[in-house]
Amino acid sequence: MINLEDIAEFLNHFFAVETYSQEERGGIYLPSSHRVQRLGLALEPWTHLPEWTKARNLDALFLHRPWQLEEILPDIGVICYHLPFDEHLTLSFNPRLAQVLGMSGLQVLGKKQGRAIGMVGEIPTQSFACLSSCVNQVFSGYEHIHAVNGNEVQRIAVVGAMTDSLIREAAASGVDVYITGQLRKPAQEAMEETKIAVIAVGHRRSETWGLRALAGIIRERWSSLEVIIPQEYN
Repeated sequence: MINLEDIAEFLNHFFAVETYSQEERGGIYLPSSHRVQRLGLALEPWTHLPEWTKARNLDALFLHRPWQLEEILPDIGVICYHLPFDEHLTLSFNPRLAQVLGMSGLQVLGKKQGRAIGMVGEIPTQSFACLSSCVNQVFSGYEHIHAVNGNEVQRIAVVGAMTDSLIREAAASGVDVYITGQLRKPAQEAMEETKIAVIAVGHRRSETWGLRALAGIIRERWSSLEVIIPQEYN
């Protein structure tokens, strides 16, 4: 029998919550003693969440941002992870995403309170257009591209932030393309001076990728647990 505590214990370990402050760790948001056979995953509550929960006959929910949660069906347990989810399953030091992008020889780029917030790695030599196409396919689009005329791409960074110092650190590490969530104006000067190319995926797209990845991780752990995400994330 799988219960909410089992799932929270597994995710606490996966997200290494002990490296976060107590307020940032996440875990069980609304407790339930019911057996969990059908788990729903979503980024945040929406107007018709109760109806969706009932229609899909869910026993529990995972929410990335639960703060607007107002009404839910009785006895539905809820677990939530915000910062740990972002730092493990979006644009961060994310070995699962690195594998998808063909990255190898991963190194840390940037830290926050001792935790890695980005990664640098080698990829098979390719054109910027080829890498952009790959990113588009992985994330179902992107928001902005800052292209630079030059050599083929061999080394990329994936970072959950964009600052002047991070761009310069990436350039000093030989990075050709910096992949992040959103373009940030304070980093514009560093981009121009280092001639580094940038692909801004969009925060929502990176979270959606992470949610789909999490569904796969939970399915790998419990073959009998049915994991369901709303159609809009597929």
